[in-house]
Formats: sequence, structure tokens, C-alpha cells
Amino acid sequence: MKLSQFTFKLPDEKIGLFPPENRDEAKMMVLHRTTGEIEHRIFKEIIDFFDDGDSFIFNDTQVFPARLYGKKEKTGAKIEVFLLRELNEKQRLWDVLVDPARKIRIGNKLYFGDDSSMVAEVIDNTTSRGRTLRFLYDGPHDEFKASLFALGEAPIPDDVRRLRPAQAEDMEWFQTIYAKNEGAVTAPTTGLHFSRELMKRMEIKGINQAYITVHSGLGNFRNIDVEDLTKHKTDSEQMFVNEQACTIVNESKKANARVCAVGASVLRASETAAGPAGILKEFDGWTNKFIFPPYEFSVCNAYVVNFQLPLTTMLMMTCAFGGYDYVKKAYTEALKGDYKFGTYGDALLIVD
Repeated sequence: MKLSQFTFKLPDEKIGLFPPENRDEAKMMVLHRTTGEIEHRIFKEIIDFFDDGDSFIFNDTQVFPARLYGKKEKTGAKIEVFLLRELNEKQRLWDVLVDPARKIRIGNKLYFGDDSSMVAEVIDNTTSRGRTLRFLYDGPHDEFKASLFALGEAPIPDDVRRLRPAQAEDMEWFQTIYAKNEGAVTAPTTGLHFSRELMKRMEIKGINQAYITVHSGLGNFRNIDVEDLTKHKTDSEQMFVNEQACTIVNESKKANARVCAVGASVLRASETAAGPAGILKEFDGWTNKFIFPPYEFSVCNAYVVNFQLPLTTMLMMTCAFGGYDYVKKAYTEALKGDYKFGTYGDALLIVD
């Protein structure tokens, strides 16, 4: 398929800027992919579509406050630094993105905090905007991380940030209630809809909860610059699938029960770790799997995901799961209705 088949006009007022007061009370459209039938629900009613023995797969990655603002030595020019991942704990080395990149060269020192107490030195160029920083900090690693993260803000995506600044509450809003393993620079946003009450109701109904870890990265938001999707290469994301998750999912599959992927990161990861006959296998590594129509999914037979922005890999994967024409129809209805899109947007549940 072609990139241009995944574009549509999305007015700013259709972008979700804040979560609902209660996590599980966002709107939820339900698409039955065998018939194209559409229902309009509230997210907490997702439980109505699942029974005892079904399983949900969640991504338990934890977002850290990855966006920092600093100053360049001598000139005092304002610099935005986006932390991607820690490269070396002992040496305090981090892989980062900087903006504006043209001003930041090897050897430059950057200062963070009102008192400029956090200092980093640029030691390498990795990409046009990528740099390796060495933070000059004496003290235990835990203390360093706490000090560094205290200077950061929630890494809300640009579609939200261009319409409103990040605020302190975003670090709570932009985190799932079951987040456990630190490493993501963007939230697995579909998981934001699950409240403790909803998870408890699922448990009481006998719906299983399997957890995998996918450290969601910025590759989800990068522009695709080729019309022919077969030529697009996605960024890699680190992922882990343990034995317990495999057991839960595979028991549901053996019983011909439903297995629901919660969000794009889970759907991609489950296909990466898929074995023969669609069983889920243990996995410890990286994935750069790019899924677009047509594609036959082998692990999950249900999928819940936020309404996505135009031209994104997440939209393409949704179309692959629900069928291009049916998903296009659902999006047309969402645009006409009162649905919100993006990180703090509403959800689309796709079932047979």
C-alpha cells in the first residue's frame, strides 16, 4: 500500500489535550471486523466483549521525564534535550536528541537547573539531532537519576505540546497504572484508559492479564518519507516477553478464547514473538517490525487502540488488523462525531 492512502484531515479541536476525569470513561468505538458493524460505547464497557478465559496483553513499560531544558555554556542559548536511553551507568552516558542541533558540537558543555548544578558534556554526534552526553555528576547512581529526572518534564508528543505546554500532572496522566519497568520515552497510550476498578472487574470476571515490556520510543512519531511502504524502515524498540505471559496467552489460544492486544506496541511485539501456529514465545531483544495491510495476525484476535493521527505506523497497523475499508469507515464516523484522537484521545476496539 501507499503512504497517501493513510492521510486524512484532522482539525486541532479533534486532538485530545487532556485525559477524561476518570481514566476508564473515554469514548470507545467498537468495530466488528467480520461485518463492519460499529457500536458506540464508553471504555469501561470493554469488559462486555470478553469472558472467563479470555486474555489481555498489557505493556508494563514505565515512562520517565525525558524532556529537559538547559543552557549552552558561554552563550547561554536555550537548548532542549530529549533523553532516549542510558548507555553506561558508571560513566553517566546518555543517548539524547538536541534542539537546535546545529548549535551543539562535541566538547560543548550544557547546564541544567535554575542553579546550573547539573552539567553535561557532548562527547559524540550520533545522528543529525542525536548526541551522546556525559553527565558530570559525583555521587551514587540512584541519586544522579533522581536529580536528573527532577529536572525533566513528561515527554508528551508534539501534537499535544504545540497546543498546550506540558504540566506537572502529565507525569501521572501519561503513565499507565500498571507501569513497572522504566525505559519508555512515550506512553503505551491505550493502556492509559485502564483504571484499577476496571482491572479488578476484569479479574473478577475471569479475564486474564498478561504483561510484557516494550520500551516505546520516538520511532512511532517519526515522519515516513517514502510513498512505497515496503521501503520504510522503523526504529527498533527493546522488548521482553517472559514465560508467565506466554503461559497465560497460550492457554487462552488453546481454548479458542479471545486474546486482546492493548495498544500498538503490544500488537507489534506479539507478532515479533509469535511462534508456529500463533503461540507466543519468550523473547528478549529488539523489534523493528513494521506492519501494514495486508497482514495476517497470528497471536491476537482482538485489539484495542487509540484513534491515531494521519500517516502514522500505528494507523497502518490498525488498518491491517481491522481491514482498511472498515477502519477507514470507523475513522470517518469518529471525525464526524465527538471522538478525540492521539495520546489523550478515545479508543477503538476491534473484535470479530
